[in-house]
Formats: sequence, C-alpha cells, structure tokens
Amino acid sequence: MNLNISKNRIISAISVLTLLAAWKLLSVFYSSEFILPSPESTVLATLKLIVTKNFLLTIGATVLRGIAGFILSFILGLVLGVFAGINSSFNAFLRPILITIRSTPVISLILLALIWFKVDMVPVFIAFLTMFPIICTNVIDGIRNVDRDLVEMARIYKIGQQKIIKDVYLPAITPFIFSGASSAMGFGWRAIIIGEVLSQPQFGIGTLMQTSQTYLLVDQVIAWTIIAILISYLFEIVIRRIEHRIVIWK
Repeated sequence: MNLNISKNRIISAISVLTLLAAWKLLSVFYSSEFILPSPESTVLATLKLIVTKNFLLTIGATVLRGIAGFILSFILGLVLGVFAGINSSFNAFLRPILITIRSTPVISLILLALIWFKVDMVPVFIAFLTMFPIICTNVIDGIRNVDRDLVEMARIYKIGQQKIIKDVYLPAITPFIFSGASSAMGFGWRAIIIGEVLSQPQFGIGTLMQTSQTYLLVDQVIAWTIIAILISYLFEIVIRRIEHRIVIWK
C-alpha cells in the first residue's frame, strides 16, 4: 500500500513538473510578458500580491461568497433531494426545474442577476444556482440506491417516516452527499469568480483579475488564478477530510 502511495505521488510530481516545463517553454517561445509570463515571474507576482494591504480582505470576500452560496445550495439541495427521492410525484415536478437550471448558460444567469441584485450578491446567486442542481441530483440518486427491502422492513415494524429518513436514508446517502458537495464546490467556485469578474464588487478575486487584465498585467491574472486554484483545492481537502470522519465504509 505504501509503495503504491509513493509511486502515485511520484507520478503526480512528474505531472506537475511536466506542466511547469511546458509553461516555461511556451513563455520562452512567445518571449513576451504581455502574452505569457514565465513561471518564475508569476511566482514573484503571486508573492507581491500576498503582501498587499487588501489581500486578505479580497480573499475573505470571495471565500465568504462561496461559503454562503454553498450553504444555501446544500441545505435546499438536501431537503428537496430527500423529498424528491422519496416522493415520485415531487421528483417529476422537480426534475424539469433542475434540468432548466443546469442547462441555462452561466453568462445568462449572471446578466440577469446584474439586473436583479446588488453587485455583492451576484456571485452568491450564481454560486447557488450552479451548486444546487448538483447536490440535489446526487441526493436523489442516493435515495434511489437505498436498499428497498430495508425500507419496507422499517415500515412493517411501523417505524415513522422521519425516523426512516434519519436512520435509514441519511446514512445510506452520505457518500452521495459528499460526492455532490465536492463536485458542486468545484463548479461553484469557478462560477463565483466569473460572477465577480462581470459584477465587479469592491473586493473579490474576480474583480482584481479583471483589473489586471485591463492593464495587461498577465502575470497578476495568472497569479490570482493560481491563488483561486489553491483555495479550491483547500476546500476539496476539507470536504474529503470531513467525509472520511463521517462516512463508515463497509
């Protein structure tokens, strides 16, 4: 097992080094900081951003928007997903809504949100609409995979519906919940950045990305992108750690 883990880590390191090498070669080929800055100049730009006065405020604003959108989508997705998984009529009602939200281009949602909401709320709204269908669909799929014999047995013994949901459905769908949460956070995080780029709140990673692009500061655009990727990866680690603590694998 340890040999496999070490081997996978070496392969992952080689993959990262390959990407960095390709990046370096392309930067040499273009030979212009305005097109593609080198990895080392981008690292310097990232370090300069980290020590700026409003760095933590910028990061904090974007993260709070992401957390707010995630909490709203998680609660609503869990509640409606459980109900839709149990009740086929409600599932038939909810399915077209989920398909519509998933199929609507993000840019259309942002343009409408710019009309409906204040700029600070636009990324939250976009994050919610991006993450909610993913979480809800995963919960519904999890409910459908619950052992029907176990549910019937609980009903034979006249166990209440709330207790069945709590003691039968929720433990069984926990892996589906975390899988949906992980996927939703990945998609939602990108949607938040896009929402900030277009809505331009006072503080936000997307706002500074757009500002950097306007002044052709390509190294800063890439630096903010790297920072956004690292934050997304951090959220992924947190979700997986919580999953490993809660889910009991058989």
